[in-house]
Amino acid sequence: MSINRRNARRSVRILGVVSASAALALGAAGNALACNISEFSAAAECDGAKGIITVTDKDPSGTPATVSVYLENNGADERLVGEQEVKGSREGVTITFTEDWRPNATYRIHVKAGRQVDEDIKPNLVTPATACTAEETPSSPSPSETPSESAPPSTPAESDNPSPSASEGASSAPADTASNAPSPAVGDSNLAETGAGSNTGLIAGVAAALVAVGGGAVFFGMRRRGAGNNS
Repeated sequence: MSINRRNARRSVRILGVVSASAALALGAAGNALACNISEFSAAAECDGAKGIITVTDKDPSGTPATVSVYLENNGADERLVGEQEVKGSREGVTITFTEDWRPNATYRIHVKAGRQVDEDIKPNLVTPATACTAEETPSSPSPSETPSESAPPSTPAESDNPSPSASEGASSAPADTASNAPSPAVGDSNLAETGAGSNTGLIAGVAAALVAVGGGAVFFGMRRRGAGNNS
């Protein structure tokens, strides 16, 4: 009977040790998976010319957390920049707050994750001494160097200022017209001035014929009168 009691006591002790070891192991595992403020980090960065604040959650347990960002002024909250929820992972999950931060500004980042975390990320976030600037882009040529597509071609300028050949042709056109016109002959101009044209001889001949006919008629008339008187 005594042997059985001893064995029973030993068995109970062994079970107690095993139970205690299991509890310690579960407690350590639970603490290892618990969300902790040290798993959160913040940074002030630039996205082109815009400032941003990023918060990264590397909580392997994936406990949902609420992150609030405040701008500090003389140790007090000046304004709330934004508030977002994040569910972390072992690799890390990052959330972004758009903020046109000033150089050397201070921000307080508060994290609340269930009953496990309700505190600020320490130390507070201080922004860089240089503000964000726009990324450098290839400089475009000045308007004088770039030909304007809407600008009229050079032909209107040429039309406004006619070339020397065109102007000479235009100015010489009246001279050519005058030189092509037939000029009156010297004889024709003299005949016009004296009245002796090509029709003058014909008119003189007709007049002489009429005079001759009239004289013949008068002569024959006088002979008939004389004959009548003699009879």
